[in-house]
Amino acid sequence: MSKSCKGLAMELVKCLSESDCIKLENRSFRECAGEKSPSIPSECVGLRETYFNCKRGQVDMRARIRGNKGY
Repeated sequence: MSKSCKGLAMELVKCLSESDCIKLENRSFRECAGEKSPSIPSECVGLRETYFNCKRGQVDMRARIRGNKGY
């Protein structure tokens, strides 16, 4: 995992571990992160989108030269 997205990944894991999807429904992180469930808070959905954009920026050659924006 790249260092530029590591902070986002850790925040996403923390947010998902505190959500009802993990606590009450006893589902895995992969299941909860992969779908849009009402038991996932909007903060986690925003973190998931930001993490996706960060990982996509690592593949994009233009972004690799300039670096990822933000985090």
